[in-house]
Amino acid sequence: MKHFPRIMFLLIAACLLLASCGSSGSSGSSASTPSSTPTAAPVAINVFAAASLTAAFEEIKTQFQAKNPNVTITYNFAGSNTLATQITQGAPANVFASADTTNMDKVSSLVNTPQTFAKNKVVVIVPASNPGNIKTLHDLANPGIKIAVANSSVPVGNYTLQVLSKMGQSSEYGPSYESAVKANFVTLETSVSGVVQKVQLGEVDAGYVYVTDAYSAGDKVKSIDIPDQYNVLADYPIATVKDSAHASTAQSFVEYVLSPDGQAILTKYHFIPVG
Repeated sequence: MKHFPRIMFLLIAACLLLASCGSSGSSGSSASTPSSTPTAAPVAINVFAAASLTAAFEEIKTQFQAKNPNVTITYNFAGSNTLATQITQGAPANVFASADTTNMDKVSSLVNTPQTFAKNKVVVIVPASNPGNIKTLHDLANPGIKIAVANSSVPVGNYTLQVLSKMGQSSEYGPSYESAVKANFVTLETSVSGVVQKVQLGEVDAGYVYVTDAYSAGDKVKSIDIPDQYNVLADYPIATVKDSAHASTAQSFVEYVLSPDGQAILTKYHFIPVG
């Protein structure tokens, strides 16, 4: 009988060991159960876009990232000529959206085939308070009027000169009108956003911008339309950059811009949709 406690101890130890082995086997079986599908790896792309696209592309970014939560879009907004120069100098762009074909052509060897995704027109804006008392396009030729325009190397600046050239060749305005308006230029901005800012702050009496910029500026400015016979229809091309990382994601962004959802957003901001 004196050995009974020892025997009981050994029996209990053996039971505990068996229980432990069973538990371990069960755990191993559980570990082999397939896990849930992993989320897509994070991807970041850089989109170089004309300054006039700022408001519309910010909304496109929100919608695109909502559909692709693993993607982060970083924008670089500036004049198209500035962006083209940066790309030729090796800036890490994945997508280039230009406000004209001229600057897209400058990087033709560095991008894939461009596609036109929107169109735009030029308009004159004045501060909401209208200190220059500008009511018609004729008033832009009045002595002392201060006008902001973009540099001619910037698409909207080039379009502005084309508009004035058409007006200068017309019987309604003529060459003296063109000369007088140009004489009132007081600043040459590096992007259309610079022109908008000058007008909003009341530093000038008027400025030549896109219809889309006038819309985005809201009640801070008033618009004076330029008739179609004098206006210029601006083409906006977009392309992915060759040899850049995340080519498939960059292409997906371009496709979204061209999709009905992307076109609806552009239309909302008064761009003229393609097709």
